[in-house]
Amino acid sequence: MKRVTGIGGIFFKAKDPKALGAWYKTHLGIEVQAWGGAAFRWKGPDNPDGGGTTAWSLFAADTDHFAPGQSSFMINYRVDDLHALLAALRAEGVQVEDKVDESDYGKFGWIVDPEGNKVELWEPPAGM
Repeated sequence: MKRVTGIGGIFFKAKDPKALGAWYKTHLGIEVQAWGGAAFRWKGPDNPDGGGTTAWSLFAADTDHFAPGQSSFMINYRVDDLHALLAALRAEGVQVEDKVDESDYGKFGWIVDPEGNKVELWEPPAGM
């Protein structure tokens, strides 16, 4: 079973997400959308048609989205089969959150690494 197939997103906390988003737009050309981030489309050997996406997103400094992690960032990794991977990680003794979200945007699950960083695992829907 393949485990991680790429980076699905990079998320980090900001004291003022709108102001920081404007700074990134001005200085780095990142077009921050109304939802608080940007989507970078890409292609590669495993995805020659370019249907992949990496999200970049700012969150309010007081968000609990990264809990129980204490870091100011969270990385989202793309995976092929979320449920199988979460089962394997549980069997390996990894701290796996019970919650799994499934929507039009795909399937999301979370683990916590040995240093307390929350890690998001994402099985994207076809074409993302």
